Amino acid sequence: MTLHLYDSASRQLQPLNPVHEGQVRIYLCGATVQGSPHIGHLRSAVAFDTLIRWLRRQGTEVIYVRNITDIDDKILRKSAEAGRPWWAWAAQFEREFAAAYDALGLLPPTFEPRATAHITDQIALVERLIERGHAYADGTGNVYFDVHSLPDYGSLTHQKLADMLTTEDESQLDEATEAGKRDRRDFALWKAAKPSEPDTAAWDSPWGRGRPGWHLECSVMSRRYLGEEFDIHGGGIDLRFPHHENEQAQSHAAGWGFARLWVHNAWVTMKGEKMSKSLGNSLVVADILQRVPAPVLRFALGTVHHRSTVEYSEETLAAASAAWEKLTGFVTRLETQLAKQSLPIFTDEDVAALDVPEAFTQAMNDDLNVAGAMAVVYEQVKTANAAASAAKFEAAHAALGQVRAMLAVMGLDPGSAQWRETAAADDRATAALDCLVGGLITQRAQARAAKDWAQADAIRDQLTAAGVVVEDGADGATWHLS
Repeated sequence: MTLHLYDSASRQLQPLNPVHEGQVRIYLCGATVQGSPHIGHLRSAVAFDTLIRWLRRQGTEVIYVRNITDIDDKILRKSAEAGRPWWAWAAQFEREFAAAYDALGLLPPTFEPRATAHITDQIALVERLIERGHAYADGTGNVYFDVHSLPDYGSLTHQKLADMLTTEDESQLDEATEAGKRDRRDFALWKAAKPSEPDTAAWDSPWGRGRPGWHLECSVMSRRYLGEEFDIHGGGIDLRFPHHENEQAQSHAAGWGFARLWVHNAWVTMKGEKMSKSLGNSLVVADILQRVPAPVLRFALGTVHHRSTVEYSEETLAAASAAWEKLTGFVTRLETQLAKQSLPIFTDEDVAALDVPEAFTQAMNDDLNVAGAMAVVYEQVKTANAAASAAKFEAAHAALGQVRAMLAVMGLDPGSAQWRETAAADDRATAALDCLVGGLITQRAQARAAKDWAQADAIRDQLTAAGVVVEDGADGATWHLS
């Protein structure tokens, strides 16, 4: 069965028929580096990481581009409020995104271009659109896309132009840019420099100093690295309009085929509300990773179908943690048992070469049905355990390999080098904490034996302040983190 993906443009499952046989070219809208990455950002990255792993598992070459928007209205506004150069502000959060991607075990993109490194390409595209009759300058430094000039404008999101009030994102609207439009539904391709903005945030162009509109960068960078027509354009569902609609309009107007398939992932919500900073409920990845291991967060985000909403909660994390501990325990326990039978531990290279069950393949080829795929994983875990219990160790070894191969597609193989190192680091940290807390508990027991209640209470208060709960029982005191 060929991989089928739900295409947002046609609103139906479509077979993946690559432009170049044996190779799939993917463009994913990456981060606008205006602030720290939250789990809403990582949802998209994790979903497409799974897609890329699955394609490569099937022997397909993948060229994967994930851009960085390092200049836009939000970055300029927030950096100015903080009293910092916009480029320093963007660089700080670019590093935070890179750290978050690495922590969750995401494969690196083939190319990760920045908007500011492709200004000349963006100017060239604006010139091309003007020459082809799809754009116009207002004489004061702004250039706009004429939405009436393109018959298929609105086709991606199935909207009629007559029903639209604007084709700009609300955060990009301002009086100076709006003033020169012939129609309020036209959108900015090039924005004239403003006196209130730093001179470093503007570039020379045929229309005067200024900077590109938000949508322009993705059209030129996808063409630069993937060609005029490529296979998959991805991103969060909230980017469909106006961002992706305008990207498509620019590219089609330029005469480029652009994306064959549009794949969008759904939101992360909290109690039914979309994750967003405006709601004040964004959860920064770095903060979450202080409380839960990285594979647990990845499990929570990556084992729900990409077109289904992830409901983020403590219960979600608890369920993901329990599932991860079960899988980790299974791999560790069975590897130990099989090693006694002189059966080798699979390396990452071994796992990459193993076949996966046909039921897993069918689930993944059906629009990346990760829930169905995980059901196959759990069945194979049962098979491996049953074989081991019956002393059929060769069969158990083979089943273990298949479990790890399937989990590797999800980026969640507990036996992989990355997660083994993470687990080892966690074990060392736990051992160190146990040693320190155990010492204090011993001191507290000695103080209680000497009826030095003040000292005993002081030690308990010290532990409580550190987030350690001490419970006294018949067999002595035990502890756990609050």
